[in-house]
Amino acid sequence: MTISRILLFLSVPISLAAQAGALNYSIDTPRPVNPATNTTSPSAQATQTQNPYLGSTPAGKATGGAIQLSLQAAIERGLCYNLGLIDSNQAGASARAQRLRALSALLPQISARGSQVFERLSFKELGIKLPPIPGFAGVPAASDPFGYQDARVTVPMPVYNAELRDRYAQHKTAEEASVFSIKDARDVVVYAVGAAYLQVVGSAARVETAQAQLASAEEADRQLADQVKSEVSPEIDSIRAQVEKQTAGQRLVNARNSLEKDKLTLARIIGLPVDQQFALTDGATYVPLPELTTEGASTDAVKSRADLASAEAAMRAAELSVRAEKAQRIPVVGFTADYGAAGVNAGPMNQVYSVAASVSVPIYTGGKIQADIADAQTDLARRRAEYEDLKGRIAYDVRVALLDAKASESGVKVALSNQSLAVRALAQADDRYGSGVTNYLEVIQAREAVASAGENYIESLYSFNIAKVALARAMGLAEKRVQDFFPGK
Repeated sequence: MTISRILLFLSVPISLAAQAGALNYSIDTPRPVNPATNTTSPSAQATQTQNPYLGSTPAGKATGGAIQLSLQAAIERGLCYNLGLIDSNQAGASARAQRLRALSALLPQISARGSQVFERLSFKELGIKLPPIPGFAGVPAASDPFGYQDARVTVPMPVYNAELRDRYAQHKTAEEASVFSIKDARDVVVYAVGAAYLQVVGSAARVETAQAQLASAEEADRQLADQVKSEVSPEIDSIRAQVEKQTAGQRLVNARNSLEKDKLTLARIIGLPVDQQFALTDGATYVPLPELTTEGASTDAVKSRADLASAEAAMRAAELSVRAEKAQRIPVVGFTADYGAAGVNAGPMNQVYSVAASVSVPIYTGGKIQADIADAQTDLARRRAEYEDLKGRIAYDVRVALLDAKASESGVKVALSNQSLAVRALAQADDRYGSGVTNYLEVIQAREAVASAGENYIESLYSFNIAKVALARAMGLAEKRVQDFFPGK
């Protein structure tokens, strides 16, 4: 199974029983929600071909032996090393930097300046004219060289600037949106890890089923070979048994190959080295779905989904951006003061200072302010539309996930019943064969039916479990809900 399909489930029932003419104990199971297409992802990169939530930053080196890995441990590793969550955390850090930059524009800026000046002035350039003085040759062209020192502390600060205030509020709200986005990224990681973990569990169960089918095919081949030698059965039955054994053997090879690839995919998601061997401690177990109604689940999702809170905060940030652009038309009041000392040398320094207040009024900006307002209003309209669409998508996600979970749970019960019936049919086939009423082919068919029913139970259980993970993601607070839906794991 390729990386792009690890979060999908497609029921593929075994066809051995049907080929042999036995009863078909397989049932179709529904496909759960795919997080890459049917849910909202908080990362823009998630829509790219390379989904960051399927990658990680591998930590540590592979150990000599296999490590034991539970579902909860896999989720904890994913929350530490998954690339999608790392990207989201870095985006949050960038939002904090933007907020601090906007805050600094509102605060006084204190700076110190010191200078040592050497200068010679041109009187003609300055327009200095002295009246004629008897016995004086005239006004010199320039002054004698002189120098002085000046050291000051300058404090400029805005007294009232509506644009800067709204801009700070905008970035502060954008930071809140990034915090919610990080929380939602954690839910996506929980979903991705849970789906990949359950995929490995299902693949391991399919390997066991394939081994049982191979053993059944080998037994049939051996029995029919003996019967052909005894001239009890035709040679065509032995040929069919050999083909069936080879097919079962290749099916086992394919199942083991899929299992190893699924384990590699899980390792990539949670940050394990690709050559690290591990074994899963949580197997395929049935835990009933808690009593949930569509209305109650949808209400919880609206309250809990962090991506909806992030979208709402982003919409409020866009509203503040419009206010900030409009505030460019409002006069700006500023204040600047400096204090220091100046003199010819460091000894007789004199105190110097200046205090200035200013008012800046935009009169004509060539349409720049209007263009900025129009651009901000366009972004606000887009944010509002995205927020309304997200509310609808959340309601859709919850309903689809709940429908899948309920249908899958029903499928598990039917598959378990079919498995019980297949075991009873095998017992009767053994009795009939022991009594000489039937041939061994009926026993082989019954064994294949048991294997097929067992695999269908595993597939139905996998579908049910991954549907619960999808429901946990759809309702929000996935970390907590996964623990509630999978107690003891």
